Amino acid sequence: MDMMVILFSAGTSFLLAVLLGPLFIPLLRRLKFGQQIREEGPQSHLKKSGTPTMGGIIIMIAMLVAFLRFSDKTPEFWVLLTASFGFGLVGFLDDYIKIVFKRSLGLTAKQKLAGQLLFALVVCALLYNMDHSTMISVPGTSWGFDMGWFYYPFVVIILFGASNAVNFTDGLDGLLAGTSAIAFGAFAVIALQLLSHESAVFSAAMVGGVLGFLVYNAHPAKVFMGDMGSLGIGGGIAAVAILTKMELLLIVIGGVFVMEMLSVILQVGSFKLRGKRIFKMSPIHHHFELVGWSEWKVVAVFWSVGLLLAALGLLLAL
Repeated sequence: MDMMVILFSAGTSFLLAVLLGPLFIPLLRRLKFGQQIREEGPQSHLKKSGTPTMGGIIIMIAMLVAFLRFSDKTPEFWVLLTASFGFGLVGFLDDYIKIVFKRSLGLTAKQKLAGQLLFALVVCALLYNMDHSTMISVPGTSWGFDMGWFYYPFVVIILFGASNAVNFTDGLDGLLAGTSAIAFGAFAVIALQLLSHESAVFSAAMVGGVLGFLVYNAHPAKVFMGDMGSLGIGGGIAAVAILTKMELLLIVIGGVFVMEMLSVILQVGSFKLRGKRIFKMSPIHHHFELVGWSEWKVVAVFWSVGLLLAALGLLLAL
């Protein structure tokens, strides 16, 4: 596989995202697509109220143009596009309802679940039609097993888990953009080694898109990505893990996302069962803010953890 194609994919997406920022950010501001900050969240975040959101459209457009230009339009292409843009569409509707109809929770839990399930099932159908292997390999070992028909419910779980875990991570300036760039970078290397052209091009395009977006999302953020960006990123990274047969390795490379989701599950479970909270606030990045870390310190530490986990994932994969 031509390494230059991967670099051009990332570069094209990065440049487009950087160029789109000055066009979309003022437009989002004029449309009054401003972020509503939860009152129960950290008080330091209240000053962010009104910052333009739905900036995920910058990432998705930049990624799409690069992906269309450098991909081969194979069946894998449609799996990646369905997972990223399907879940991104659910996020867009959630953002739109929050902002336009002033409903702080956006889509109801059932509506969001139904939308995600719809696109997860379409992904399963595409995988079935392309005779995608139902084998699961254990990272770092030669051991694997065939899940048969149970593989497809497993795919649904991966898509649900990854998209929601990534969504929980989107809470601080630059946090998700940086950690997702690291994770997609690791998967781009893996896909390149496995000669999985579509996954490599897609991952590189995502790296470029989120890094270009980071130019405007780094602290202090001029724009937030919203659920369109976070769910689209989550669906995309799950699809890459599935296509490269690195489903279980996603837990390692996406370890920061897993940690964020587990902190929410543990917090809710503990409060319901014992009436006590484990963390000062969940997701866990807010806990570190409330114990006195600056927002930038939290982000820098989480990026560092993401880099270490990505390196471990590459070691296990390669």
